[in-house]
Amino acid sequence: MTKAKTNKKTLSEFRERNRKSGGYLMKRKIMDVGISICRALLLFGMCFLILQPILNKISVSFMTEEDLFNPIVISIPEHFTTQNYIIAADLMTYKEALINSSWISITIAILQIAVCTLVGYGFARFKFPLKNFWFACVILVILVPPQTISSSLHLHFRFFDVFGIIEALRGESLNLRGSVLPYYMLSAGCMGLKNGLYIYMIRQFFRNIPEDMEEAAYVDGCGTLKTFVRIMLPQAKPIITSCFLFAFVWQWTDGFYSKMFLGTRPLVSTALARIVDSIGPYIQRITGVLTTVSVAYSNCILATGTLMIILPLIILYLFAQRTFVESISSTGIKM
Repeated sequence: MTKAKTNKKTLSEFRERNRKSGGYLMKRKIMDVGISICRALLLFGMCFLILQPILNKISVSFMTEEDLFNPIVISIPEHFTTQNYIIAADLMTYKEALINSSWISITIAILQIAVCTLVGYGFARFKFPLKNFWFACVILVILVPPQTISSSLHLHFRFFDVFGIIEALRGESLNLRGSVLPYYMLSAGCMGLKNGLYIYMIRQFFRNIPEDMEEAAYVDGCGTLKTFVRIMLPQAKPIITSCFLFAFVWQWTDGFYSKMFLGTRPLVSTALARIVDSIGPYIQRITGVLTTVSVAYSNCILATGTLMIILPLIILYLFAQRTFVESISSTGIKM
């Protein structure tokens, strides 16, 4: 009863304030409610556009070939099966590819972030000759796609040499293709996959941190390196986490450098690219009968393989989402 009286009193006060404002308060309230409804509809639409393809792949991955051609089956399989995951794992040599991709992606991401953090901090805090020119080169690394220098990269690492020293000692240059070493060399020189973007993001983050903290550390007797390690790095934990996630995901799904340098080494990104072409020979090897694989079933196996690849990324994001969102909201753009 008391709650009803309170609501009635609040409604009466609102009517009185609306009457005194000439109806403006009611118009404002209706406008706020309308904006909230439109915002909710837009967010729902965006989430649906993002999640709907993934939900479709999940549904298809548990269907048999019979369900794919059944007009009654839309989202829920009639004949539930996990055989598609077994086939996709065999076609991609999933276990070996998962181990290789995890090791390469983690080590490359750590190396990229370590180097890019140093370079980004240098651009944010220090003055040195041709600083603007070098930063323009960083922007150029972001804008120019790696495919434009693919021929140069191929020749450089196929006939690798350092000022002719290796050829003078061995009689021939080194062939680094087929090994992970070119990955590490490019990443250590800030020319790896998306390194320019990481430098830019880290630079913007450090520029938003007040210089008073560093000046206080210098007054207390800390050197430049000690200040960077003990004062600035803890502050940069959110952006470092975000850049690490970006580096890991892009390396995980990269097919350009993987095909150029690693060749036939099993990786999840390259294994998925050839999974459709492997279905026919796989079924023939299992059944001993030459058969034609339908497009629908090929897409079903492809969808299953895609889910198996993005699942580790989803798990990784779930553990790091809080730091990731914090860094995105606090980085900002400061020119």
